[in-house]
Amino acid sequence: MCRLLAYKGPSVILDDLLYEPEHSIINQSYNAKEMEEPLNGDGFGIGWYARDIEPSPAVFKSVQPAWNNQNLQYISPKISSECVFAHVRAASVGGVAEMNCHPFHCGNFIMMHNGGIKNFKEIRRTLLSKLSDAQFHTIQGQTDSEHIFALFLEHLANHSKKHSLSTYKDALKATVDDVLALKNEYGLKETSTLNLFITDGTQIIGCRYITDSDKEPLSLYFARGGRFECQDNKYTLRKTDDNQQAVLFVSERLNKEAQDWEKVPANHFFTVDKDGVIEFTAV
Repeated sequence: MCRLLAYKGPSVILDDLLYEPEHSIINQSYNAKEMEEPLNGDGFGIGWYARDIEPSPAVFKSVQPAWNNQNLQYISPKISSECVFAHVRAASVGGVAEMNCHPFHCGNFIMMHNGGIKNFKEIRRTLLSKLSDAQFHTIQGQTDSEHIFALFLEHLANHSKKHSLSTYKDALKATVDDVLALKNEYGLKETSTLNLFITDGTQIIGCRYITDSDKEPLSLYFARGGRFECQDNKYTLRKTDDNQQAVLFVSERLNKEAQDWEKVPANHFFTVDKDGVIEFTAV
């Protein structure tokens, strides 16, 4: 069912995020603790920004298991970024192919998803009919996640206001509403889960959502502080004296320090602004 990580804050070396924590996202690719199946070996993807070079992101994907990719091991100690998305995949909708690995990229945006729409094929054609030609042609793979991303971009393109965190939130809400309406129209009663993340490199919008209110959504935590760093051989977010603000979202906590982590509220949207301020809103 996949595991993910999203970071925004002072520039951090990828290796410190991906490999060094005791329960890192790489560790979660073969030893996940909060899902029935511990393996997430159907590929991975990393997205990051180097905005001093250009605003569009860099994306590196592979169908290899994350724990076994030497190229990722080579480059991660040599790249730093202020905004990083990382995803390890357990395939559900769509085969094991690079085009189906997260994060998905279009323009200045990247998107990733943990969860799934049960029986997505039943609503896929109608969902595609909601897209313009431009957004239709952004879809390269078969995942429900990439289709959700295209629908978000469609709503954003149709928004009359200048793009901002508020319009991102409006577009994501409209996207989730569309998915729920299609499920209802086609009588899809099975539980669907939407832990969604989208960023333009400076701001993040997302949600933790499940369609059955009697069930717990897929695990999702966040931590906030001044800087992500190592102390006493443990990596976590530490307070600093320079008013820096960093935010880290993870499917599973990266260390055993429970006080460092808070659960993202169930069935809530969340935003992270340019200054690292988090806000939550009920879906």
